[in-house]
Amino acid sequence: MIIVQYVWRSSAETHAEGSAWPLRGTARFGRRTPCSNGPRQNIPSSYLARVHPRQENPRFNICAVAQHWLTWISAGGPSVESCQKGNDELAAGIAQSNQSHRYAALAVLPVGDPAESARELERSVSMLNFVGALIDNHANGTHFDSAAYDVLWAKASELDVPIYLHPTWPSASMAEQYQGEYPTPVAVSLGAAGWGWHSDVGLHVLKLFAAGVFDRFPKLKIVVGHMGEMLPFMLERCIDMSTRWAGWGSRDRPLREVWDENIWITTSGSWSLAPMKCILENTRVDHIMYSVDYPFESNERGLEWFQQLEESGMLNSEQLEMIAYRNAQDLLRVKVEKH
Repeated sequence: MIIVQYVWRSSAETHAEGSAWPLRGTARFGRRTPCSNGPRQNIPSSYLARVHPRQENPRFNICAVAQHWLTWISAGGPSVESCQKGNDELAAGIAQSNQSHRYAALAVLPVGDPAESARELERSVSMLNFVGALIDNHANGTHFDSAAYDVLWAKASELDVPIYLHPTWPSASMAEQYQGEYPTPVAVSLGAAGWGWHSDVGLHVLKLFAAGVFDRFPKLKIVVGHMGEMLPFMLERCIDMSTRWAGWGSRDRPLREVWDENIWITTSGSWSLAPMKCILENTRVDHIMYSVDYPFESNERGLEWFQQLEESGMLNSEQLEMIAYRNAQDLLRVKVEKH
């Protein structure tokens, strides 16, 4: 299975500057960066038809694509209207594609409003047949560990669908910590794909645990990308600190149990075997999913990495199939067609 991401904006959120798209977050570092490969104004079925699945591991020859569509719109997250229209456009684009059987959708949610997020999640799953949601990691610097977000976690648990916590640009207050005695582009990178995106998602997961979210919602399914967003490397220490420090309080379900039962990770865009070696030491194989992070990473590079993984001998053939597609098939309840 190829996990495909494409930065896209609903027609409800068109930008006044036309084709030049300033990435949300870069303006906080003193500049606005146009992106020629910016968000699409619509989701044409012709684009879905061009996403070709023939670059996956030939050992499995899977012809199935899960589409992640996300928006980087405003500091507080996308509006309710843009999410509704965007999810409708995505559903229509898939339905109109001549290869609609290849696609499954994850909803975008108005994360600044927990109650509306829960309502849009239910609508997207129940009416549009989406398989979960992919949401920004924070809303203007606010993570989702407060009781206000229980309505969203309750709805995800009720519907039995996963929520993918995806990195997003730092808020204005968060961005300050990445400034230093170096050029602004370095600060942008450190606050984004060079470090901050990943460490902040990892922190968010720990905050959800510390706040008792997984005690209140033991069936909640959370997905994080990029080889676990730094958590696997630190997992044993985090588990140790959560039990040794009295200030953590007592949890009904310890962090080890939460990691084993509530967290799934994807490989997206991390092309080294070293992180995988670490992950296999402390993470259930059935909670690891192969992902490419296209178009930010190429499918060819993902295939090369998977072939290296296969040749490394770290996994047997059954485990390789689990990571390649079976785990995603089980989690998302989609049918992968073999040819």
